[in-house]
Amino acid sequence: MRKIWVSLTALFVVAGLAAFGAPAAPAAESLVNTGSPASPFPQNKQNEPSIAVDPLHPEVMVAGSNDEIDEGPCAGSECPFVQGVGNSGVYFSFDGGAAWTQPTYTGYSDRTGTPGTGPIGTLPHYDTNGLVSDGDPSLAFGPAPSGNGFSWAAGSRLYYTNLASNFATKRNEFTFKGVEAIAVSHTDNLAAAAAGEASAWSEPSIVTTQFQTSATFSDKPAFTADDAATSPYFGYAYVCYSRFQGEGPGVTISFSRSRDGGETWSMPLRLSKHNDPKKPPDRQGCAVKTDSEGNVYVVWEDVIKGKSVFEMARSSDGGATFAKPTVVANVTDVGTFDGVRSISFDGIAGARTSSFPSLSIANGAPSGIGAPNTIALGWSDGSEGLNHEHALVQLSSDGGAEWSTPTAVEEPGERPDFAFVGISPNGTDLYTVYDSFLDPFRADTTSTRRFQGVVRHTDLNGTTLGATTTLYRGPIGDSRASSSNALIDGFLGDYNSVTATDEGWIAVFNDARAAAVCPAIDTFRQEIAAGVKGAKAPAPGTECPPTFGNTDIWSASGADPTP
Repeated sequence: MRKIWVSLTALFVVAGLAAFGAPAAPAAESLVNTGSPASPFPQNKQNEPSIAVDPLHPEVMVAGSNDEIDEGPCAGSECPFVQGVGNSGVYFSFDGGAAWTQPTYTGYSDRTGTPGTGPIGTLPHYDTNGLVSDGDPSLAFGPAPSGNGFSWAAGSRLYYTNLASNFATKRNEFTFKGVEAIAVSHTDNLAAAAAGEASAWSEPSIVTTQFQTSATFSDKPAFTADDAATSPYFGYAYVCYSRFQGEGPGVTISFSRSRDGGETWSMPLRLSKHNDPKKPPDRQGCAVKTDSEGNVYVVWEDVIKGKSVFEMARSSDGGATFAKPTVVANVTDVGTFDGVRSISFDGIAGARTSSFPSLSIANGAPSGIGAPNTIALGWSDGSEGLNHEHALVQLSSDGGAEWSTPTAVEEPGERPDFAFVGISPNGTDLYTVYDSFLDPFRADTTSTRRFQGVVRHTDLNGTTLGATTTLYRGPIGDSRASSSNALIDGFLGDYNSVTATDEGWIAVFNDARAAAVCPAIDTFRQEIAAGVKGAKAPAPGTECPPTFGNTDIWSASGADPTP
């Protein structure tokens, strides 16, 4: 069969700019996962980015993503995750995001197709600790330990949390009980870590050891460090996550804290209710942040009386205890069933989607002095129906007791997916990043599914939203060119990320500008969605263009447009 290789970027860039207008101010963009190849699949697959900026040195930033650089190439139509190979990519920039470095360490790798010790572009020390880094990264900077406490004078500490599984396959050789745990690594020497010195990284510490059973699957962690020097809990580190418990009580939102720089972790607290074990999980996707007074806020999506909501729990004692959670927003999840296995945004056999919350607080870091502590909560919402989605933002100035009316911040006519927000420490600027889909939900796999990364800026006056302008609009890709490792549907992950200083902003997002659509895959996915028996997956290495599946992490950055 004759192969037709399709590349869409050049065709759609002009159309996208014409539809929504050029950015209001220049923004720099850069490829983040610089060590990852353009082919073959799945080594070229990166998604779910997270980013952190050093409050002391705003030009220094570190990003993470799900990165399959160390996986082996597909064997025919089989593209599995190889047991023992890590997927938590890490990238460094020391010039405000203009250029990125992806270091190479030594660990368990399958780049050659033969698993064993070799070069890795993911977190080090996992295999030697009987663990595998499994992605879902969340990164944050905090002050380094100093004596019996923490101090910015001692420097900055970078934390990297992610999922972790057991390296061994035999239960009696497991490092921890359960299927997936939450682990945290940290480094105080970014220059050495970026240069490939594995010794600059700590050994991974398992957050959830005390709360794991053989059936536990811990998932979707979010991490923050108390980085405002005015806080009585300055330097504490916090992580929340979804805890699936097999056939037991369903899924709960749990929380742990560290008071010693991530070396040890408290017994996890359960913040949410348990599910009815006879019903499917209905809560996950948490976010955690702190204000300048040391209050800790955790938000997650839940279901109450059959309706999706965001609940918030607040701690005023450094995460030791939490008040009873309260509903802070009503949510209508975006997307619809794709005919295969997921709720997707783009079409049948498409890339899964969600309406997870994004949380940011103007806590005045690093000093915390004079912080307004404005809370920004953002998400992608489908209350007006499929193909009429919005990127909503609401604000609070009183610790989450009262909130402004949810306001759409996308450019009119866009379909924003994975909308995430970042507020400046002084509370005057709000930034929103999202994937803008330019086509409606597709009932076929032959029509284009164009999308691009977008960053928008909103002036703030307390909890009043002012003018919103577009700062960045990236080149267009086609989500059909993305893929799960099973090949039956697309995959763009669950997250984007944006953070701000008082002087500027940096966003990271999943991007398919360099990925090519594979008609053989499209046909296969159409058959899967239609329930065709015996549908056979094509071999990406021989039946698709070389850059099929090549989703990348890109960054966009710029100065505060209204200083």
